[in-house]
Amino acid sequence: MKLDSLNKLYVDELKDIYSAETQITRALPRMVKTATSPQLKAAFEAHLQQTYGQIERLERIFQTLEKSPRGKKCVGMEGLLEEGKEVMGEDIDPEVLDAALIAAAQKVEHYEIASYGTVRAYARLLGDNTAVELLTLTLEEEVESDEKLTHLAESGINVAAMEAETA
Repeated sequence: MKLDSLNKLYVDELKDIYSAETQITRALPRMVKTATSPQLKAAFEAHLQQTYGQIERLERIFQTLEKSPRGKKCVGMEGLLEEGKEVMGEDIDPEVLDAALIAAAQKVEHYEIASYGTVRAYARLLGDNTAVELLTLTLEEEVESDEKLTHLAESGINVAAMEAETA
């Protein structure tokens, strides 16, 4: 498909973030299993459930557009998730692993925040008010998830990683 209009670019970007979200649903269970901090495990589990809801919102948007969400692979997310997978395969101290998982997860969150901000701006310009509302909900969830990860990192996980170095 030739991207010769904002509407086509909008649909293309929506497909990209749909692919990203479905990739995340496959990666998060492994992150839950790998994390050692109970709070981090719980945060990943909660985000997995939230991601399913985000996918449902995207599917609602595609229904109103009468388009399929399929047909594009988000290579950006694939790369970010591959980085996280590499960390999980390293010989790494458990406390350091949790800090590394947070770093990997925050890279994913920031990618999602940028993506949802972009498609929401397109939806606004195109007058797709229902999509604007749905995308705003998801964008707010992504920002909240990022803030939760920052809180977990700053309230103990990063300190534990630092102390593991001196132990």
